Amino acid sequence: MAIDLMRMVADQIRVGEALPFGIRDDQGKLLLAKGRLVANDAQLQTLLERGLYADHDEADAAEEAAGAEGAPRRMTLFDLWKQTTARLDILLNSVPREGFVARCDTFATQLMALIDRDPDIGIYHSVRQDPNRLSLYGLNHALHCAMVGQLAARRAGWPDDRVRTLVKAALTMNLTIVEVQGRFATMGRLNDTQRDQIRAHPQAAHDQLQAAGVDDTEWLQAVLQHHEQPDGGGYPSGSAGMSEMAQVLRMADVFMAKISPRTERPAMPILDAARQLFAEAQGNPLAAAIIKEYGIYPPGNFVLLASGEMAVVIRRGATAHTPVAAAVTDKNGIPIVRTPRRNTAEPAWAIKSSVPESRMLLRVPPERLYGLVE
Repeated sequence: MAIDLMRMVADQIRVGEALPFGIRDDQGKLLLAKGRLVANDAQLQTLLERGLYADHDEADAAEEAAGAEGAPRRMTLFDLWKQTTARLDILLNSVPREGFVARCDTFATQLMALIDRDPDIGIYHSVRQDPNRLSLYGLNHALHCAMVGQLAARRAGWPDDRVRTLVKAALTMNLTIVEVQGRFATMGRLNDTQRDQIRAHPQAAHDQLQAAGVDDTEWLQAVLQHHEQPDGGGYPSGSAGMSEMAQVLRMADVFMAKISPRTERPAMPILDAARQLFAEAQGNPLAAAIIKEYGIYPPGNFVLLASGEMAVVIRRGATAHTPVAAAVTDKNGIPIVRTPRRNTAEPAWAIKSSVPESRMLLRVPPERLYGLVE
């Protein structure tokens, strides 16, 4: 039987209703057969922790049987990113339960596959963050830091096993302050207790992971040290010694925090964040790898083209200055229904400048920019 192990189907499952297709884990093992019921929310949560995938043929047949009218649309990678946020929440809340180490390894493997499937969409997801989902900042920040670390480490030639360890460290480095991060992103202030939590979180996360059975020294060390600084001015111990993995985590953490919007301030422009990262890292090649992965105009950036059109970058190009963009206005600035692609390497569509965010541009669904929906 053909199995599409990248199609997660959580949004199509309803408690108490018959499954329209079989669901499997990431190894292809059947968890529930077509026609079976998910009895309750607890069972659904357990399934989500293991990862949900549909039998390709059965899922397609279910979509066809539903008919064009009212049928659920086919899942896109943007849907998968949203589901991954929810699944990370479940994973981090399961740290005290037996089997966390295996669950985290499975989750990290699935996330790496999602990033590898289309890194440009992953970068878009990190650059163009939904201002209505700031309460989920802590979860999305962990996912974005994991992605930044993966892309940079791959560029630097790290082996897959070590990249996976870095991804797991990024996912878990803030596990004790996820809610605090969400409140700070939405409210813009912290009380004394929350500040103390933040100062203590590297040690607290390290200790919880160790208690959960994590015995990977590099993973634990990276989590413990990711807020230390080379000059000894960091925390929790003020140590000047940092592992290489902790350095990558710190750079990814700071870079993503700068380019992420908060209630009290907009996101910092990518170019400004890249310049600051390069200066602070003092030539660290992994900082250079992060900057090269994002480029000058990463997916998600708004730009003005030589044609007069405003566009959204959707693909990195052959050079940092020549990405592929999707036009969202005509040359007079009037919104258009179609979003034609523009190769900015061609003089007629060269990028003239970045464009500040606007409500009109933010309303364009990313699926339309990428040609995933009409």
